[in-house]
Amino acid sequence: MASSSVVKVLCLVVLAMVVASPVVHATITCGQVTSSLAPCLSYLKVGGAVPDGCCNGIKSLSGAAKTPADRQAACKCLKSAASSIKGVNFNLASGLPGKCGVSIPYKISPSTDCSSVQ
Repeated sequence: MASSSVVKVLCLVVLAMVVASPVVHATITCGQVTSSLAPCLSYLKVGGAVPDGCCNGIKSLSGAAKTPADRQAACKCLKSAASSIKGVNFNLASGLPGKCGVSIPYKISPSTDCSSVQ
């Protein structure tokens, strides 16, 4: 009888741990993404040299995107911003992280599935 009580208590403890476990939410906001990448707009429209402020913003954003939820949020913000700005050259956009020495786990493109970003 005592062992069944112990099992029940252990089950309750495990259940409480599962229910109380934190849900992971993104800490990156679209405001942070757009302000970090604002110096990139002229480059993304006409090309030329990548501005230092642009690379600094990309590096900062990449460093802030620590979790998959952060990277997915950043991806969604990038897609939303890019689709709302006329004249963005997506070939330049997809190559921008590499030009700044940053690797991101997705292609900057309107067709990127942000929900699959890890």
